[in-house]
Amino acid sequence: MQEPEFDSNVQREEDIELSNILDKHETIERNLTWEVRKLEKDKVLLENENLRLDREVKSLKSEINRFRTPPLVLATISEILDDNQVVVKSSTGPSFLLKYADKDADRIDIGARVALNQQTFSIVDILTSEKDPLVSGMEIEEAPEISYENIGGLKDQIRETIETVELPLKNPKIFEEVGITPPKGVLFYGPPGTGKTLLAKAVAHETNATFIKIVASEFVKKYIGEGSRLVRGVFELAKEKAPAIIFIDEIDAIAAKRLQGSTSGDREVQRTLMQLLAEMDGFEARGNVGIIAATNRPDILDPALIRPGRFDRIIEVPVPDEEGKLEILKIHTKNMTLDPDVDLSTIAANAKSASGADLKSICTEAGMFAIREEHYSVSAKNFEEALDKVLNKNKNQNPLEAGVMYN
Repeated sequence: MQEPEFDSNVQREEDIELSNILDKHETIERNLTWEVRKLEKDKVLLENENLRLDREVKSLKSEINRFRTPPLVLATISEILDDNQVVVKSSTGPSFLLKYADKDADRIDIGARVALNQQTFSIVDILTSEKDPLVSGMEIEEAPEISYENIGGLKDQIRETIETVELPLKNPKIFEEVGITPPKGVLFYGPPGTGKTLLAKAVAHETNATFIKIVASEFVKKYIGEGSRLVRGVFELAKEKAPAIIFIDEIDAIAAKRLQGSTSGDREVQRTLMQLLAEMDGFEARGNVGIIAATNRPDILDPALIRPGRFDRIIEVPVPDEEGKLEILKIHTKNMTLDPDVDLSTIAANAKSASGADLKSICTEAGMFAIREEHYSVSAKNFEEALDKVLNKNKNQNPLEAGVMYN
């Protein structure tokens, strides 16, 4: 029996059709795979979006709860007692006796601000200080080594300074017994180089009070309100660190007489001055804070600054007399090697117009002349040369630089 003849064309068509079917399946599979991956990516994106929305919802809920929280009462710690107790004066007026947690013991300090619950008046938080770093840097951590013994020719000025600055800090009860208010401020004035800043350094050395030093020109700032803010910061720091002394050097930089016609810069300096006046004698009590200021131009100071109540003592620090010059020379030559022919009394008599700074310069120059001659001790001739150099330099100085008021 004869077998049927194989049709190659039919077979070829079947193979082509099968290949097309396989290609379609592969294409469908690839499309499905791509679609699955796309869906997986969308899923991840939706999950991330869901997490973001959850966080946002929690944040909004927290914000709503914060708005629902009643406001806290601000208070200042005025006294620290035993058994974790403090006396605070609230911003609403009355004072309260409160307890604080052991964990807050390191942060509790007199003058620190705290937040109180309105209902229980318990301490909720201790507020950090927002003082300018410049203000914090004005506090002198280590007292200068200058003492009253290092100042010559100013016995009366030292006595008045002790009565005005030290006595109210060391023995305030004596003023209560006498029935007077202790002086709060002292102004030193006099020619340059007479020892005004030295007196302030000696006060810092002799008292245990916090000493805050600033040059008045540091209050002069570029932007409106910055100088006033610094003044407030200095007095807030002094109140926190009380008993404290504020020393303002060259106070005439911000305390010149106010004139009707002035530039915008002058008006900003005047605003700073008005803030200083308000802090020195405003509605708020200054507490146990004393003020020392120094200037060599008292003639240009604003009258509102130098009235009693702001500066109770105005002390002149003049050029020393002959006896004072001798004391100053003894202080500055104490560690110098002098020849037997050196007579300090004669040097003091010849240094007629010399200030304390000039006398120190004379001693230094005499030592330099001795070193130039390769001598190990200072002779009377060296002092004569030093006198001639220093005093003639002062005579040839521009009268405007020397200060018209002391001619």
